[in-house]
Amino acid sequence: MLFLVFSGVAQEKINVIVIGAHPDDADIRAGGTAIKYAKAGHNVLFVSLTNGDAGHHEKGGGALARIRRAEAREAGKRFGVEYIVLDNHDGELMPTLENRLEVIRLIRKWNADIVLGPRPNDYHPDHRNTAILVQDAAYMVIVPNVASDVPPLEKNPVFLYVEDRFQKPYPFEPDIAVDISAEFDQKIYGIAAHESQMFEWLPWTGGRLDQVPKGEKERLKWLADWRRPNISDEIRNSLKKWYGPEKAANIKVAEAFEICEYGRRPSEEEIKKLFPFFD
Repeated sequence: MLFLVFSGVAQEKINVIVIGAHPDDADIRAGGTAIKYAKAGHNVLFVSLTNGDAGHHEKGGGALARIRRAEAREAGKRFGVEYIVLDNHDGELMPTLENRLEVIRLIRKWNADIVLGPRPNDYHPDHRNTAILVQDAAYMVIVPNVASDVPPLEKNPVFLYVEDRFQKPYPFEPDIAVDISAEFDQKIYGIAAHESQMFEWLPWTGGRLDQVPKGEKERLKWLADWRRPNISDEIRNSLKKWYGPEKAANIKVAEAFEICEYGRRPSEEEIKKLFPFFD
């Protein structure tokens, strides 16, 4: 069993898995937090449940899937995490039993302590169905007779939702907020590896493809301005809870997470152990 040392106290390595629908989803929603874990010696896995073969206005199919898989590999290097891209078609992901069992196996093989994924209310069907698959894997990861070819986990991980902007049926609740001010530049560098998305497809869908700079330095600045999240009052209050009012007041960039009721319900003390950044 491997241990790390924080402030003179030994701590077992934490295994984190971030599951998204597309290559770049995990990066955008939890990239800064992933960098914090990776730099501290913990284990982080990004998973894309689709190969992203529909996410472009000019390219598509197998050629685009190969591009996006290569981008994910490069992003993984920049974030310091492992990156898996499954071969389901973009725009066609369904919460089937086969896909659920694959998610269960991935969580078990990673021996996950924390599982991050989207909430089920979202504009994109792949995002919604990813949320259903992750939710349906919660609890089942400890059931021995389900996906019995992979040993079950001894205890249910903590399942967390990543932040989103959707208001119905209820808005995102930031139970946990992490300061990523020091990691933000590296996060931007990481998501910039998804060139087909950050500088082509998503600007095209937003009607601002003509605004994308040509030079790498200019592109990184442009991407940082675009992807710098606003800290809402609710997230600021969560930061105050975990960092204290004085430190929270100086936090410039944060990522927030909501506890999913389907996983383990952690105490505040357990959250502090699973997120060893707050001290």
